[in-house]
Amino acid sequence: MAEIEIGLGKSGRRAYGFDDIAIVPSRRTRDPEDVDISWEIDAFRFELPMMASAMDGVVSPATAIEIGRLGGLAVLNLEGLWTRYEDPDAVYAEIAQLPSDKATARMQEIYAEPIKPSLITERIREIKAAGVVAAASVTPQRTEEFIGAILKGELDILVIQGTVVSAEHVSKTQEPLNLKRFIRELEIPVIVGGTASYQATLHLMRTGAVGVLVGVGPGHACTTRAVLGLGVPQATAIADAAAARMRHLDETGVYVHVIADGGMSKGGDIAKAIAVGADAVMIGSPLAAAYEAPGRGFHWGMATFHPTLPRGTRVRTEQRGSLQEILVGPARENDGRLNLFGALRTSMATCGYESIKEFQKAEVMVAPALQTEGKSLQREQHVGQGR
Repeated sequence: MAEIEIGLGKSGRRAYGFDDIAIVPSRRTRDPEDVDISWEIDAFRFELPMMASAMDGVVSPATAIEIGRLGGLAVLNLEGLWTRYEDPDAVYAEIAQLPSDKATARMQEIYAEPIKPSLITERIREIKAAGVVAAASVTPQRTEEFIGAILKGELDILVIQGTVVSAEHVSKTQEPLNLKRFIRELEIPVIVGGTASYQATLHLMRTGAVGVLVGVGPGHACTTRAVLGLGVPQATAIADAAAARMRHLDETGVYVHVIADGGMSKGGDIAKAIAVGADAVMIGSPLAAAYEAPGRGFHWGMATFHPTLPRGTRVRTEQRGSLQEILVGPARENDGRLNLFGALRTSMATCGYESIKEFQKAEVMVAPALQTEGKSLQREQHVGQGR
């Protein structure tokens, strides 16, 4: 792709987000009932190609179980409230009451409570006891510290996640986690991320991970792009990761899943993520709007409570419906925020595609006018796409 001159000493590629592109209908259509949106990764099969973000305002053991029953996969944050407090209900209530100007400082204090390995094991077992797949996340810095408690709980899928995770972390003060050795010696599948570039994604795939999370800073509660200046718009980041996936497949014969992480709030966003190359999506804020979500109408990122450099904020999310209504419907509103995966199925059917793998081949075009063309009345009245 041609680079654009930024100045005499620097040039760069043009990148695109979901709002910049559109999926082009093909010559064929099909019935939505004939479309298969299921997702298989390692030994596991899910009816929905989705993961719930490992954020405390989204995933509790109870919501993890319900999302599993609905056909998705929820990821519990093993460095969050559920492993620091035996019963975090009162803590959630306090967070929901905090004024905006006091929220970050108080949350730093709340999250200073030590993580208890016994609670890591207990939470994993609680999810597994319900008969759903148990997934949980930990940062690279604390993976080896907690792996004993994780394995004791018999976790199904481990997610090693940070703002940016690389296969070649360098440190002069401590021995960094050797991702390649750790993953290859571990008996359970590992998903790693985030990443946002071709080379970084390719190197993460070479560690032996079964999936890579793609997204640096696109989440609604994330401030990484402002605090650190890092990030790549999601459509371009996913397409680059998909290219890395194909190169890795050519080199090794091993297919590593690309999971779009963040920046999606509507069914159309999810459809676009798949169309540019994702195998599945990881969503947070849409699920934080569920009646069952533990955040009580609030949502915050994993780095919101960082002790020295917070890179997230607590945001209010309008509670819109149950987890079932948000994921699989029925929808009672017309703005694309409910029945997200019914929307994906219909988008695929409208373009004539039968499976996720086929839909990744859909034609897309750069079309920012898609968001505004003919929508003046909706914008003026704050309905539909104007909300």
